Amino acid sequence: MGTYLHFTISILLTFIHQAESSSVFVLKGQDVRLDVQENVQLKELEFFKWTFRSANIVRCTDTLSVRVSPEYNNRVEFYKGNFSLLLKNIQEGDSGPYTAVVSGDNEKTIIAYQLIVQERVEPPVLTVNSNSNINATCNVTVTCRGQNTSVTSSCNNSTCSQVGGESRGAETSTVPLLSVYVAGGSIICNHSSQVSWATDTKERMELCPIKSGDKEDIINTDYATVGTPDNGQAGGEEQASPGPTSSSIYSMVGQPQPSP
Repeated sequence: MGTYLHFTISILLTFIHQAESSSVFVLKGQDVRLDVQENVQLKELEFFKWTFRSANIVRCTDTLSVRVSPEYNNRVEFYKGNFSLLLKNIQEGDSGPYTAVVSGDNEKTIIAYQLIVQERVEPPVLTVNSNSNINATCNVTVTCRGQNTSVTSSCNNSTCSQVGGESRGAETSTVPLLSVYVAGGSIICNHSSQVSWATDTKERMELCPIKSGDKEDIINTDYATVGTPDNGQAGGEEQASPGPTSSSIYSMVGQPQPSP
């Protein structure tokens, strides 16, 4: 009975710890800083440490003597002033839980992060299935494809709406998302993740030439989005585009990031 109770409590504590972790999305090859959000004051014989899974990354004593684990030499920087940790040249194997802990008579978790490393998204491909121009209204059916994901949309002068059933490749929150929308006289396919994005564009004027005397109004409104819309903004390519928003934390934790 005692063993079973201890096992149950351990699972519960693990669940609570994971629930309090903040997700950090970072582009492969970039650096990321994990910040400590509170003022840490080490008492005598206490020490501060950052851990990855169950392994120590760095330890700092109450005298501010710092020891970095050999496998992290030249891969991290530790800031004694605020106990933040900079991880350099992040790779897929660096994904996982990072925890800041103060140890002494008791052990206290200061903050926990779940690091998620993502590749740069592949450029999408936007193809035209059909098009027509009736009474100055351009009607185009397009398909946008990217990384095992596709969406077919019907677009007019102002909006795009998804055609058919569910699209493929958007089963989890970390799968890149596809969106198709009308902006500035163009039909745009946007392929985005939490850390990067890329687009493919078709000019509507070329798809539906306007006859002399016709008049066309271009309005930026709705767009069709594929995937789970509870993830973070994507940024970092060449032009801004609308996309799903989220409270997820990005490359530099604790510092505001500019919206694309």
